[in-house]
Amino acid sequence: MESTSIKPISKENRIFILDALRGIALLGILLMNIPFFGKSYLVHFNLEVFKEFSGPNYWSWWIVNGFFEGTMRAIFSMLFGAGAILLLERLEKKPMLEISPADFYYRRLIWLLLFGMVNAYVFLWPGDILYTYAICGLFLFPFRKMAAKNLAIFTFVFLIFSVLQSSIKPREAGRKRNKGEAAMQAKNQKKVLTDAQKNDLQAWKDYQHENSPAHIKAEIKKSNETMRGGYWVIFEEMAGVNGYIQTKDFYGELFFDAMAFFFLGMALFKWRFITGDRNIQEYAAVAFFSYGIGLPLSYWINKTAIANHFDASLTIQTFTFNLYQFKRLLLAMGHISLILLIFKLKLARYLFFLFSNVGKMAFTNYLMQSLICTFIFNGYGLGFFGYLERYQLYEIVLGVWAFQILFSAVWLRFFDFGPFEWLWRSLTYWQKQPFLKIRNS
Repeated sequence: MESTSIKPISKENRIFILDALRGIALLGILLMNIPFFGKSYLVHFNLEVFKEFSGPNYWSWWIVNGFFEGTMRAIFSMLFGAGAILLLERLEKKPMLEISPADFYYRRLIWLLLFGMVNAYVFLWPGDILYTYAICGLFLFPFRKMAAKNLAIFTFVFLIFSVLQSSIKPREAGRKRNKGEAAMQAKNQKKVLTDAQKNDLQAWKDYQHENSPAHIKAEIKKSNETMRGGYWVIFEEMAGVNGYIQTKDFYGELFFDAMAFFFLGMALFKWRFITGDRNIQEYAAVAFFSYGIGLPLSYWINKTAIANHFDASLTIQTFTFNLYQFKRLLLAMGHISLILLIFKLKLARYLFFLFSNVGKMAFTNYLMQSLICTFIFNGYGLGFFGYLERYQLYEIVLGVWAFQILFSAVWLRFFDFGPFEWLWRSLTYWQKQPFLKIRNS
């Protein structure tokens, strides 16, 4: 077997469509992240707080939550799983003299974890996904040679765990309502309440208070004041938030979520689906099937939330289990299939080229979104947090998209890698990597 010295994987071995898909997903993720950059998380999904049931705020909510919410992160996760196999296949075909494929792979993930900590605790972005990807990625190495059908089984298993985990909170809220209303009915009938009934009644009153528009508005006001403060004020707030996300939230929901879509991406790579190697009819059929079920399901979920006034305690009356992951999976597969169908039909080729540039610099562009948006919204920057309407946040998204597409195209004319990609590579190889594009004289 041929051995080589330490050097980055050549650009010629890149799969163009994977870069383009990664670029599209990276840009699309900002659609879901921008409400958290620009407003309190309490107002992100809830139209009830400010009665946003008409006009551009309402329709922007429907477009994002109806078609895209969660799907871009799903695609990004699939590509991470596919990328892990692609990387390891190349390393094992041409092993390096100084470092084993496993050593290289785990070094890369450890540095990714540290970058995630920087994104969370230095750039102050509580929606960081790098930390989750790094830890979950540690589990993928033993599965690299597993058959696609077995990877699909693991996808299903982790997806079911994710559904069960995400169903806990609404089911708990539903139980509070049922027990609280039963205790209230007993009280109205002049019955003597047991201690358990008294506790149930108090828990239900606390829930109603915490989820009342007045209380939520008060919490939003506090959040606005904090996020418009200085760096260290925001740091103290985000340290607690990120500590929760990277511990309890990670082990409660994010781990199963990420693993399910990692395994799906690995399976789709081995089936040569995500690489654009299947025929046009297959992509059209998958898109038709996925959208045919996913879009009505998404509409049903969102319409139910509106009808229930975004009260989680009522959700259990309609959905025994949280169907969000199934909706997300179907729409993500629909998006991927439609994109690959357009690609196979050789349409919008220049757009794919622009998206591939963004995808080649996905690591840089992801971290850049944190830097740009925290500067725009946080108090140590322009301080726009909480001031913009919901729909106006998406005008910021369009501006960031335009900048990142242009920046990526210009940067890659002169450099082989994005600045953070170069730093990540250099740290992984533990030696400075070439940076400037070599031009033939």
